[in-house]
Amino acid sequence: MTAALAACALALATVSPGAARAADAQPAQHRGADRLLSAVNAVPSAKSLASWHDLLGSEPHVAGTSGDEREIARLRDAFVAMGLSTSVEEFDALLPQPIDAIVEIVGGADLPPAAPGGRRGVIALPTVERNLAIDPATAHPGLGFGWNAYSASGDVTAGIVYANYGTKQDFAKLKEWGIDCRGKIVLARYGGNFRGYKAKFAEEAGAAALLIFTDPADAGSVKGKVWPEGGWANDTCVQRGSIFASDQPGDPLTPGTASVPGGPRADLSTLPLPRIPVQPIGYAAAAEIVRRMEGKPVPAESGWKGVIPFEYRLAGGDALQVRVKVEQDRAIRRTANVVATLRGATHPDEWVIIGCHHDAWGFGAADPLAGTIALMESARSFAEAARKGLRPARSVVFAAWGAEEFGIIGSTEWVEGNRERLLRGAVAYLNLDMASMGPNFGASCSPSLREAMLGATVRVPQARGAAGETVYDRMSGGGRKDPQFGDLGGGSDHVAFNCHVGVASASLGGGGSEGNSYHSNYDTIAWYRSTVGEDYEPALMVTRMTNALAASLAEPPVVPLSAARHGVDGQRMLRRLRERVTDPAAGAAVDALVERAGRAAAAGAQLDASLASAMSLLESRRGQASVRDLCARADAALLSLDRAWLDDAGLEGRAWYRSMLAATDRDSGYAATMLPLLTEAVDAGDPKRIVAAADRYQRVFDRLDRGIEAGRAAVQALSLGDGPPAPLGGR
Repeated sequence: MTAALAACALALATVSPGAARAADAQPAQHRGADRLLSAVNAVPSAKSLASWHDLLGSEPHVAGTSGDEREIARLRDAFVAMGLSTSVEEFDALLPQPIDAIVEIVGGADLPPAAPGGRRGVIALPTVERNLAIDPATAHPGLGFGWNAYSASGDVTAGIVYANYGTKQDFAKLKEWGIDCRGKIVLARYGGNFRGYKAKFAEEAGAAALLIFTDPADAGSVKGKVWPEGGWANDTCVQRGSIFASDQPGDPLTPGTASVPGGPRADLSTLPLPRIPVQPIGYAAAAEIVRRMEGKPVPAESGWKGVIPFEYRLAGGDALQVRVKVEQDRAIRRTANVVATLRGATHPDEWVIIGCHHDAWGFGAADPLAGTIALMESARSFAEAARKGLRPARSVVFAAWGAEEFGIIGSTEWVEGNRERLLRGAVAYLNLDMASMGPNFGASCSPSLREAMLGATVRVPQARGAAGETVYDRMSGGGRKDPQFGDLGGGSDHVAFNCHVGVASASLGGGGSEGNSYHSNYDTIAWYRSTVGEDYEPALMVTRMTNALAASLAEPPVVPLSAARHGVDGQRMLRRLRERVTDPAAGAAVDALVERAGRAAAAGAQLDASLASAMSLLESRRGQASVRDLCARADAALLSLDRAWLDDAGLEGRAWYRSMLAATDRDSGYAATMLPLLTEAVDAGDPKRIVAAADRYQRVFDRLDRGIEAGRAAVQALSLGDGPPAPLGGR
């Protein structure tokens, strides 16, 4: 790559505050989107957001229950009242429900005397939060004890092993220290990875059962005052959640295909579901176990100590015996996605999709409703603007997904059922899960969306900010630093869009509140308003950010997806990997990819510049059929760049993950693994595997080159007086 092209790519690698301000000062480029944005962002209000919260947080609504059915009806009726084309898309999925859960200390010190009739004395440990007079919702009959969906049913009495966070590395440490988990009940704390991997690794280590607790160091009393005096988890707070750790999200019975009522299903007995009972507890219950443990203390330098006020030990000793009984059904139940569409005026088959799930483990005031209320208010914003004659060029789809909490099921089934339509026309997916949790805005997104996200921050007021302060001002420290957006990983409804069909995706949200009621019976409206605030300013900010980003994608003559960012971000990631490769042949293969990424960055920058300079004239001629068709060609070329990362063979051992750009981390379930095929080869230290992966990434850059050429040809065909595009650099 020449020095000039290298400078071009470097300039795009980070967008400076000055560049953001300069972009904001180019009205021609944003004129259409700004008209739409002014209209949609005149609509949302804190009062309306609070009303959505009262409506949707009025009762517990676990997926597949009667409360879930009523929640679906509320969402449907709201979308219909907005005048949006609305469908309730039902699906059947494996959605277990709890029947019984018992945790008891049955052997060890301080047991009560035997009960009359000779039954041994036991200490029963709580599996449910205590009711609170200050929050009557905690006594709702629809709430129940804590549980982990997809746990095996069983009744186990055994000794205890403590496994810290229950990560793969933690179980390796136990083995190194000579601690045998076989036949034991493992006690692990929440954090560090997806709870399903705690169960998976415990089972692989030979454990007979697993208890998972919230340590006060991670979300409880050490953080601050606990609920109801403060927002943090009190000692009975129990984190519920799914523990099915699969090679792909979605309904376990319909891997890779849409789940439809009456459709074919896999044999339940063939599924890799957990085979040991797993039960969550609070730190009051965990403390009763920890204080009776008599094994070796955890090494001081290990980082395994929490803050329960007793010595943390690796094993319980021979005397301590704990009973864990779990009973669940594993039944197919029905739920639904609620999908509402505002049809685009000129490109209706191109979709900007905004989504958040609607199911919860209880009332769900934070998870998911802190995002669902922003989804609903965004839908109301666009619907009101359309009633006034401002309909976006592209269709905007608003989706409330079902059964996300059980394994990202509803959105995955929808993507699998609409795969071809999404490949052709999905511009972007914007996810709002649990999005309004405080005034500090943050986002993770695909490379092609970074510029659009940055532009949106300049156009939205900062929640609880100074007069005239924008989200950009707060994120940049008043212009002293570049706002940073993360890489998109796993854990929510963007996964199928991002990792399976290659749709540019983003996760938006605000954080910073002092508290955590995650997946507990305390996730109520009262907790939210006490902890996050009654002003709903964070939710208003997130709604406006969603509107700004969606308007910028849905309205311009050509979608503002960055072509350059594929090469810029790809090169950044490749250089980091190259530092870890020592084999000469493997290193040469990665070096070649670094060079290809640089050429793609430079060529993409030329395309981006051509489109930016053409935008004003395109706006003035967008009503002409020929221009509209050529803009659609340019859109298709830009969309193809995100699809260029798709490889039909998928990742090794995880073929459903077809994106070579991003995947969920295979051992944590939440984090992002970028350039996953190559990253996993480097992690394995296998030179042959690295070279083979590099060859597949060369094919990715071939596809990116073709997409950029197609985009440049579309710009040339528009005949806007800029002359023919220059040849791509370095080719």
